[in-house]
Amino acid sequence: MNSLAERLSLIHHDLPELEGERGQTGLVKASGASKSVVNQWLTGKIKSMDIRYALNIERELGFSHIWLMTGEGDPRHAPLHGVKEAMPVRAAANDDADFVQIQMVKLRLSAGITGFQTEPEQREGGTLGLRRSWIERHQMRPEHLIAILVKGESMEPSLYEDDIVIINTRDTKPVDGAVYAFNYEGEAVVKRLVRDAGQWWLTSDNPDQRRYHRKLCKGAECLLIGRVVRKESDRI
Repeated sequence: MNSLAERLSLIHHDLPELEGERGQTGLVKASGASKSVVNQWLTGKIKSMDIRYALNIERELGFSHIWLMTGEGDPRHAPLHGVKEAMPVRAAANDDADFVQIQMVKLRLSAGITGFQTEPEQREGGTLGLRRSWIERHQMRPEHLIAILVKGESMEPSLYEDDIVIINTRDTKPVDGAVYAFNYEGEAVVKRLVRDAGQWWLTSDNPDQRRYHRKLCKGAECLLIGRVVRKESDRI
């Protein structure tokens, strides 16, 4: 389907409860956009959808944010909803009542593909122990958490190479100023997400901005994997 309005009409067709005025209200609730913006989507006055709204609809209704923004791919080919190349995240076997062992992994990504595969990261014993009470207090689930090693110097002094970050793969809602793991053109990167001039940008914390300049996060070249919710570092 070539237009955003046509793609949204398909959502109405697949979800009969989202018809007419109720449908507009349902899209407002699912997307987080205003009623005026949703009305302009449906009437064709706004011809594109911001990634934050597309990701909200994907999470709430199961329609791919890439398809919503571009019309490309399978409408129901959404991350965390059975992407062909994705492997499910599973908490490591653990009998400790106080700690949960989170798998340390390497991410295998493909450009433009929202899912990901994981390979065991054998450093530090292959798992990272987190207090069960901390996970529950932050209302997270162990099966949605993975741990990866930070690569490079782009996020210094916030994150250093070989720091370990915990990623909540269930949290893909863009928040200005938060840090996320991204699939950027097929490469796993950890960056701070910043909203500027109506666009989302991947930014580095390293003060050498000429070397680590910001990059536009838009479309299939920039896909959210999950939010960084914790770090483990040897630097004090």
